[in-house]
Amino acid sequence: MLKHLLPDQYVKNIYEIDVAELSERGVKAVITDLDNTLVAWDYPTATVEVCEWFGALKKAGFQIMVVSNNHEKRVKDFCDPEKVRFIYNARKPLKRAFQQACKQMAVRPEEAVVVGDQMFTDVLGGNRAGLHTILVVPVVKTDGWMTRMNRRMERIVLKWMRRKGYITWEDKS
Repeated sequence: MLKHLLPDQYVKNIYEIDVAELSERGVKAVITDLDNTLVAWDYPTATVEVCEWFGALKKAGFQIMVVSNNHEKRVKDFCDPEKVRFIYNARKPLKRAFQQACKQMAVRPEEAVVVGDQMFTDVLGGNRAGLHTILVVPVVKTDGWMTRMNRRMERIVLKWMRRKGYITWEDKS
């Protein structure tokens, strides 16, 4: 179980993800969370920077899919203007939505990465589906009520993992 909570990479934000390195590794698709990964959980649309990041990924030949636990309207209103496919009500950390995303993009798990801000949803679900996982620092320090509960548990687990030497990265928040 513990290994499923450890991300393969940890970066401060989506802009620190090395697109060229992913391409060199044979990655063809980016599956990303929405809330507090791309934009603040209560921000309705993509920022200019997120639009540019999507553009850079597309230019490099990557497919993009947003996989979110949020409801259809929230995810659709964000993704449609950017012409990004999505899965809503994903029920992460279940691996089904990640498998569905790979199937819809016609990529194998080793050809996709998962980017997200939560260990108990994005990292756990992505790892269980056999995907490379990248944990990012949340865009903002506020969250919806359910996520606040997850964050408390996450802090406890991260502290324990640091003390045991399972994680070696510095805190980038």
